[in-house]
Amino acid sequence: MKRLAAIATYNEADNIERLLRRIIELEPDLEILVIDDNSPDGTGAIADRLAAETGRVKVIHRPGKMGLGTATLEAVRFSVENRYDILVTMDADFSHDPKYLPAILGKTGEYDVVIGSRYVPGGGVVNWPLSRRVMSFLVNLYCKVVFRLPAHDHSGAYRAYRRWVLEKIDPSKFISKGYSFQEEMLVRCARAGARIGEVPIIFVDRAKGATKANKAEMLRSSLALLRLGLWRS
Repeated sequence: MKRLAAIATYNEADNIERLLRRIIELEPDLEILVIDDNSPDGTGAIADRLAAETGRVKVIHRPGKMGLGTATLEAVRFSVENRYDILVTMDADFSHDPKYLPAILGKTGEYDVVIGSRYVPGGGVVNWPLSRRVMSFLVNLYCKVVFRLPAHDHSGAYRAYRRWVLEKIDPSKFISKGYSFQEEMLVRCARAGARIGEVPIIFVDRAKGATKANKAEMLRSSLALLRLGLWRS
């Protein structure tokens, strides 16, 4: 099977080389796509160097900071156009530890979407302040009540998708650009008929680099979730 791991980056020079080398070590047959938003710290150049060195990495350079949602849709387009059977999405800051890749990929024979889940037995979070824990709880509670999906972790970005599900997704119809994209993606996959499964992970907040979350983005994402809750088509 052709399998691809997609990683969106913006100013991840402290993490990207170590992450890519760890993925290559753990999953020798997994190809990697880095989608870099013109990182001022040189993340894209590091990815280019590893692409030339390893032959396993591909890099898409975008002109500026365009957001996680659009980067994920870029990965979906690339994956479908190049006929990958499985697409894995993961963060660049090691909060999504590559050690969980074998378990997540191993479930794709049983499920169409596999979530690296913080909220099933064996999962959890480390180094989160209370405010972030409360926000995550409320978002997942809202999604559980409104969308009634067979999942515990609606907002996690560590996921594997089978190709047929991605082929059903129309990128032009998405209303979310930021963090609410993950919930919308899961809703659209479920409505396409995807079987959703979960694998426990421990999410450890980044040790290096700066978080991309801010209050303005959280507000935008909250409003997008409310709007998504009204969506019925």
